[in-house]
Amino acid sequence: MKHMTQTRTQAHAPMSSMKAARAIYRSRPHDLQNLYVSLKQWRIFHAVIDCGGFAEAAKALHLSQSTISYTVSKLQDQLGTSLLRIEGRKAKLTLEGRALLDRSRHILKEAIELENFAKDLGQGLGGEVKLVVDHNFPPHLLVRALDEFSRTGCVASNVKLSEVDTLHAEDVLRDLNVDLAISERVPLGFLGEPLVEVEHLPVAHPEHPLLKLGRDVSAIDLAQHVQIGVGHAADRERSTASSKPMRRWAMSSPDTVVEALTERLGYAWLPEHRIRRWLDNGLLVRLPVGDNRPHKTMLYLIHGRPWASTAAAGRLADVLRGITCESASTHGANNVVV
Repeated sequence: MKHMTQTRTQAHAPMSSMKAARAIYRSRPHDLQNLYVSLKQWRIFHAVIDCGGFAEAAKALHLSQSTISYTVSKLQDQLGTSLLRIEGRKAKLTLEGRALLDRSRHILKEAIELENFAKDLGQGLGGEVKLVVDHNFPPHLLVRALDEFSRTGCVASNVKLSEVDTLHAEDVLRDLNVDLAISERVPLGFLGEPLVEVEHLPVAHPEHPLLKLGRDVSAIDLAQHVQIGVGHAADRERSTASSKPMRRWAMSSPDTVVEALTERLGYAWLPEHRIRRWLDNGLLVRLPVGDNRPHKTMLYLIHGRPWASTAAAGRLADVLRGITCESASTHGANNVVV
């Protein structure tokens, strides 16, 4: 019998805990406090102040003047304080009215933003857009695209941006959380659309031995010096084949590559938009390689998970297309970014 009593007590323990939890929940002050004033009342009160009177507010809100007067009067009764005082034919704010006006503007603004946020979520414009970008993509175009994206109704969307080297982008694309990617190579199983063509130039420090040859630099000449690149990108061939193995150094970022070049550690093929500043101030010089034609690569826009694409990801993709198309038309045909 004693054992049965203990068992019965233990069986009722969870129920007692649930009742206690409910009791605690119901005792919260903000759950017990009744709300007497609606957002509509605050909006009408704001209209009276912003429009300069009851008649003007009635016209702006397409309501009768009696409705405006009644709403403001009821608002004051509910709050237990006077918001306006009538002087002649005009209503002026009391000190209490001024204080409540400022606070209520903030509340109304938050309510509007909350509703807009809910609508964005319903349209798939909320949440997070994960974007992976090849480090060769022009940064100024990326910043412009993100700025325009933030101003096209996607304020509820967060963008998580990752900049990676070319080959690593293929590995990242296999992450099922990636929405969009900009990469030089389209991995097997993905579809990519041409987005922008980037021009790469062979460069080195003005006092590098390759620039002291007094002639065009050959593949054999290049093989005798260190080629510097970013990550796995350093493994790509930028010149004609040579029977002699080439030495390559892989750096962590384009800025590190430039720093190594200015220290005369080697030469590199880099996007012109990333080194224009150093070319202009003479810290880097273009190498006379062969016929001196630039090396161009195409960057593709890839949907990482087209089967689950969100409206926000589609909007960002449209913005990227528009920005790069505009840049191409500005700088010439063939989408070349200079």
